[in-house]
Amino acid sequence: MRKFKLQVQVTADGYMAGPNGEMDWMTFPWTDDLNAYLDALTKPVDLIVLGRKLAEGFIPTWAAAPEGEDEATVAWMNETPKVVVSSTLTESPWENATVAGGDLAEAINELKARQGGDMIAYGGGTFVANLIAAGLLDDLHLLVNPTAIGSGMPVFPAGAHHRMELVEARPFECGIVALHYRPKR
Repeated sequence: MRKFKLQVQVTADGYMAGPNGEMDWMTFPWTDDLNAYLDALTKPVDLIVLGRKLAEGFIPTWAAAPEGEDEATVAWMNETPKVVVSSTLTESPWENATVAGGDLAEAINELKARQGGDMIAYGGGTFVANLIAAGLLDDLHLLVNPTAIGSGMPVFPAGAHHRMELVEARPFECGIVALHYRPKR
């Protein structure tokens, strides 16, 4: 069975976006040590899984080759097949992306049962909260930024109680700390 990983930027106080979806709290530029960590994390990945809301910005942004990103990262983001999990879309408006609808757990478990490398989700608040609540992730990679914002969209759903095992905690020169957790099942 394929491994399903989450990589998400978070604030030191546990938010993945501000109250109105703000992302201006993220630390940039990243340092070479963080880039090397992320390269190793994505090396075995051959499928990106996104919620519809994130896909609407994520896919076109990478297709336009964002300024400051290296060619290899842009190529990987664009060439890696994507599955957009959506209850509203029936077909994909994007290149190299398909749509999975219906029950979230069924859709993800069907993807995990396919042959292939690892799968990775990058976020989308509702999508991430639903993945966590349903226990569908095998690894959580939280990139904790040295910023607290006080309120916003939390990574973990309200009322959630999930025990996790710390696999690794790694600080980077830019001030971000990667926390790699595995759910205890």
